[in-house]
Amino acid sequence: MTTPSVLITPSILSANFAALQDEVKSIEPYADWIQADVMDGHFVPNLTFGAPVLRWVKTRLPLDVHLMVTNPAARIAEFLAIGAKHITFHGEAVEDTAEREAIVTDIRRGGATAGIAINPETPISAIEDILNDIDLVLVMSVHPGFSNQTFMREVLPKVRELRSRFPGLMIQMDGGIDASTAAECREAGANNLVSASFIFGSPDRAKAIASLRGQ
Repeated sequence: MTTPSVLITPSILSANFAALQDEVKSIEPYADWIQADVMDGHFVPNLTFGAPVLRWVKTRLPLDVHLMVTNPAARIAEFLAIGAKHITFHGEAVEDTAEREAIVTDIRRGGATAGIAINPETPISAIEDILNDIDLVLVMSVHPGFSNQTFMREVLPKVRELRSRFPGLMIQMDGGIDASTAAECREAGANNLVSASFIFGSPDRAKAIASLRGQ
């Protein structure tokens, strides 16, 4: 199964933060979205940045915020205020259906689309209650929190199942995405690929992004 119109979303997690604006500009002509991985040191062991840092980054690319935090509901407003176009929270962080629906409503009210993420070991059944109401499902292909991890192929059946059940769904994958694993993701039905170190560690970022598209 191959899904057309694959979007490429560089994650600034692997960018040089001493020259973040220049890093963003270097991928802007070639990418579709740009992702900020927000970590709180609790939901995942690492700690990154919040809206005060991101508000200074200027780009024409839609900002995709991946909330790896324990209490995503408390963080939504700050990212909507800086113009986030897509906000994804983790199903493992919010298990109650009513709370999930409230978060989705808040995100959409602020003018963004809403996504839910699942870790490699989390089954689709854990987010069954929200699948008909969500704009995007992020299937993690590594354990969240750090860059440069090895792609976990065992998550691909989840992508195939989601694509079979929801032909029009935006299915994002994140973790260990390079030219080789991107081909497997596209074949499984993913249509939004997040890549950090493969892109920002490449001497030719245009070529790296093209390779993720299969070009």
